[in-house]
Amino acid sequence: MDQSYGSAFTKNFLGPAPGWYKKAILAFLVINPILLYTVGPFVTGWVLIAEFIFTLAMALKCYPLQPGGLLAIEAVILGMTSSESVFHEVEANIEVILLLVFMVAGIFFMKNLLLYVFTKILIGIRSKSMLSLLFCLVSAVLSAFLDALTVTAVLISVFVGFYTVYHKVASGKKQHHDHDHGNDSEVIEYHREDLDGFRKFLRSLVMHGAVGTALGGVCTLVGEPQNLLIAEKAGWDFIEFFMRMAPITMPVLVAGLVTCLALEKFKWFGYGAELPESVRKVLVQFAEKQDQKRTKRETMQLAVQALTAVLLVFSLAFHVAPVGLVGLMIIVIQTAFNGVVEEHQIGHAFEEALPFTALLVVFFAIVAVIHDQHLFNPIIVAVLAMEESIQPAMFFVANGVLSMISDNVFVATVYINEVKAALDAGDITRDHFEKLAIAINTGTNLPSVATPNGQAAFLFLLTSALAPLIRLSYGTMVVMALPYTIVLSAVGVYFVSTTL
Repeated sequence: MDQSYGSAFTKNFLGPAPGWYKKAILAFLVINPILLYTVGPFVTGWVLIAEFIFTLAMALKCYPLQPGGLLAIEAVILGMTSSESVFHEVEANIEVILLLVFMVAGIFFMKNLLLYVFTKILIGIRSKSMLSLLFCLVSAVLSAFLDALTVTAVLISVFVGFYTVYHKVASGKKQHHDHDHGNDSEVIEYHREDLDGFRKFLRSLVMHGAVGTALGGVCTLVGEPQNLLIAEKAGWDFIEFFMRMAPITMPVLVAGLVTCLALEKFKWFGYGAELPESVRKVLVQFAEKQDQKRTKRETMQLAVQALTAVLLVFSLAFHVAPVGLVGLMIIVIQTAFNGVVEEHQIGHAFEEALPFTALLVVFFAIVAVIHDQHLFNPIIVAVLAMEESIQPAMFFVANGVLSMISDNVFVATVYINEVKAALDAGDITRDHFEKLAIAINTGTNLPSVATPNGQAAFLFLLTSALAPLIRLSYGTMVVMALPYTIVLSAVGVYFVSTTL
């Protein structure tokens, strides 16, 4: 029997998302105009932020681009922001967008090398604690000199590769067979428990790595986009930025690494899962077979990828060009010398990043609402009115809390501009300005690990192809990040209070 038009609309709206979720989004779209004309744009703006966070939290129910996009479009229609403001936010973050478009695709063409290297590490280090510490520390070091999103893209590519290798075997397939690793229907029953254990193992490793990007990203001028802005306003070069942050960032780094080891030892907050022995055997066999059957052409491809990786590291470390343009260079070199020249072959590399790029632009629309409605201004005014001696610690706390809700780049931008304006107006001294700049940088980088909202790298991980495979939901990320949030925030605010 043919369904009604109403039923057809309901089924089409947000596709396979649960009915209650669809009703919630429709309720948001209906409530917002009513709130705007009853309680005003300020309150409605905060409600809009909560609604957008809800779409992120339910990312495994429905990709946030569509429901979040509808909320953003409505905000523009209602006049809470404008298309010009949204474009301004996009324009201000064009480097991040280019990074996502090109760098993530560039990493895609390095996946064979990454899988080769990390497989050797995974099967070579049997201690889970040491393996977790290695992932966290390496992610921190790389993020200090490269970029947290680039490092996260590497982690995602590696773990999807690991998962695919075992999932294919668990489904009774050979490595050369076509296989949908997102479908568990073919997984053999006696492999299911090991597959769940493997998911827990990968979840813990990738979260240690993700937190590592925050630990390293706060340390240097190039670690996060807002660091560069803060350094520019303060007039600091690379070395001066590092030295000024070091009294806070170095103790925090040590505390983060100790937390990593403690979580693995005591198996708290979803950490501590060991690599199932059956999975280890599969990965060992996979590595051996790959080594045995590798042709000279494939060996040359690995060599090209290795040389390109070295070029990538030096290009980013010496900042020869914006990160996105370096990514485009990496794509050109790898495809040219590895025989990937057909359009559809190249197109696959962009499948992972472009949905998230679109989501990030939607996020910038929400940020435009925050800016146009001055949602954070009361907090800034309140903190600047406090006793001067406690202002650095309060800036750390205020920045941290707001970064959990909004984008840490935006929060840092708003705060550093306000503080610079106070300096230019003669309201604060140069010495006090520098203390506040340090507090803003550490405050936006460290507590923001609490939720995927605060760190672009965390949001990228949440919405990546890896997250549903290893059952990494918004709630799971928040729970697993909680001990790190508490430790990094507590150590950070202590050293901000005592050293500034």
